[in-house]
Amino acid sequence: MLQTELDTAVLDERLAAAKEASYRLARATTAEKNAALEQVSTLLRAAAADIIAANALDLQAGRDAGLATGLLDRLALDERRVEALADAVLEVIGLSDPVGETVSGRSLPNGVRIDQVRVPLGVIGAIYEARPNVTIDIAVLAIKSGNAAVLRGGTAAEQTNRVLVEVLRDALEAVGLPGAAVQTVDDFGRAGARHLMQARDYVDVLIPRGSAALIRAVVEEARVPVIETGAGVVHMFLDESAREDWAVELVHNAKVQRPSVCNALETLLVHRDAAQRLLPAVLDRLEASGVTVHADERVRALRPEAAPITDDEWATEHMSLDLSVGIVDSLDDALAHIRRYSTKHTESIVTNDLANAERFLNEVDAAAVMVNASTRFTDGAEFGFGAEVGISTQKLHARGPMGLPELTSTKWIVRGAGHVRA
Repeated sequence: MLQTELDTAVLDERLAAAKEASYRLARATTAEKNAALEQVSTLLRAAAADIIAANALDLQAGRDAGLATGLLDRLALDERRVEALADAVLEVIGLSDPVGETVSGRSLPNGVRIDQVRVPLGVIGAIYEARPNVTIDIAVLAIKSGNAAVLRGGTAAEQTNRVLVEVLRDALEAVGLPGAAVQTVDDFGRAGARHLMQARDYVDVLIPRGSAALIRAVVEEARVPVIETGAGVVHMFLDESAREDWAVELVHNAKVQRPSVCNALETLLVHRDAAQRLLPAVLDRLEASGVTVHADERVRALRPEAAPITDDEWATEHMSLDLSVGIVDSLDDALAHIRRYSTKHTESIVTNDLANAERFLNEVDAAAVMVNASTRFTDGAEFGFGAEVGISTQKLHARGPMGLPELTSTKWIVRGAGHVRA
């Protein structure tokens, strides 16, 4: 019992330090914040060997524990990925600082001036798993938007995240900003995560990133306000007018380029009138890249060697070279299937029919809806935000890739000269 009380006290001390540091970050100038980010980029490159060595320990532990291939891919950092992280930090420096931006403003007839301006959220908590790149992404965006960050990166990446947090704190302190603005609760395990979810006195918002089970657990257990980033059961529909060359390339890119990420394709739907024309070439290309097709009976009539699909697989985020494939009778049936199984992340249609394209765009309820484009484009960097905190699949506060503006709130500033209300 004494140890539990001691751990709670230490945790609260750490969270309180983040809260105090957030006040300093909130008034930091753009130049100060950019200087910190330059240091992050420089120190990431300098510490690359240490980061990769720590990551090797996490990877070995993950393999020993039977971690899924997709999670191992997300966990892995090599020289190229560390260099990409450092480059991405520099891109954030070039983004506009949202803090202090006037969203709207006007003068009342009596001369009172009212302005709505962007302000930091305060302390951002983040819970994620096996994604050390997220440690840098979230912390860097938090710093640039004037927020402190408290991170729970999961046991799978604990060694890597320890080194990355040291880099972040050293970078802040090198430019005179408080290193306490970046905290981790990884050393407290799941108890630390639960405490973070309950810490309303210290944490202003919580952002979970990871599996559907992780996100559901955070949403159900948290007392801190949550911005929900959903799992990616992502669909693509090939309608009866879809071009074969587009269909082959778009499906392959969406599934194969990086199958372990949330914007990768998980379910392919094909109009019955296009199935015989499109599926042979589409599936040949996928299978040549090692994709395992899980198909309904109508697809298996054309492709007997495909694995039969189970009902659960329509709702599965595979995060691997596995793809659910089905044939539907109409656009209406495709829309109904997506409504039933979508996690409201990203959905795409391949079509040469303008009316079908507009219906799909208007009727699909998702954070990102696309026509004749790979679902892999749903990404903060691709959208021009630099790094991203996550892909919000909810409708309040933020939706879609979350960049700097989404890490701010607003406040109203009222300036008068002795005015009283009549």
